[in-house]
Amino acid sequence: MKLLENKTSIITGAGSGIGMETVKLFAESGSNIILAGRRLAPLEKIRSEIKKYNITSEAYSVDIENGDEAAKFGSYVLDKYEKVDVLVNNAGHSSKVRSIRYVDSNEWRSVFDVNVEGLYRLTQSLLESMIENEEGTIITVSSVAAKKPGLMGGAPYSSAKAASANLMGHINAELNNLGIRACTIFPAEVDTPILDKRPLPPNEVARSKMMLPIDIAKAILLCASMPQRTLVQDIIMKPTFDRDMTEDFQVARNLGKPTNI
Repeated sequence: MKLLENKTSIITGAGSGIGMETVKLFAESGSNIILAGRRLAPLEKIRSEIKKYNITSEAYSVDIENGDEAAKFGSYVLDKYEKVDVLVNNAGHSSKVRSIRYVDSNEWRSVFDVNVEGLYRLTQSLLESMIENEEGTIITVSSVAAKKPGLMGGAPYSSAKAASANLMGHINAELNNLGIRACTIFPAEVDTPILDKRPLPPNEVARSKMMLPIDIAKAILLCASMPQRTLVQDIIMKPTFDRDMTEDFQVARNLGKPTNI
């Protein structure tokens, strides 16, 4: 029997990076999958690649940054598939301006909307069904920035990822005895497209030392495939080799600084 056979999973941010690799691993492991993301074309491309596993899959365009859309999406999935066994909260983004001194309220709000508000609304929309089924696994991709805040993650992202991790902790405190498991993964640098939006995008040499999306996807699969009696609560992941980030910090420190300061 495959690790996730007869399971139904939602994976957000499924169009690239960690989400895409998680889709492939889950499909190979036998899970039916609803792929969620803003752009439908990348989702459909990945969906075509996993058809060989003879699972049920669907690509759904949804903006998790919009809380109402996120909740509506969760309700749609339950109406169509009756249950969701695994939710992977992977969608998210960071701000361009990292300093608390200079980041504006629009960037701040956008980061919190996708990493906290949308995550909360989607998760909440599935909880009653999971409780009724007496089991459900919620896996959230947070960041080491939640545990070690600073200019590399940026003030909005560090704060939002800490909030999402805290929410997973609350779910465990309140709902473990009802069969609900919440797992949080805290990755450090991963070579994904989101790095291109950093104040100083890392070069090829720097990226070669980073973790790859498949590494995080394997941790997500571990959390999802554990027997119901076992909860993998937190996983911290980092590259084996540390790199010099002096220049990165300097650029992040000054980005968004008004010219008259």
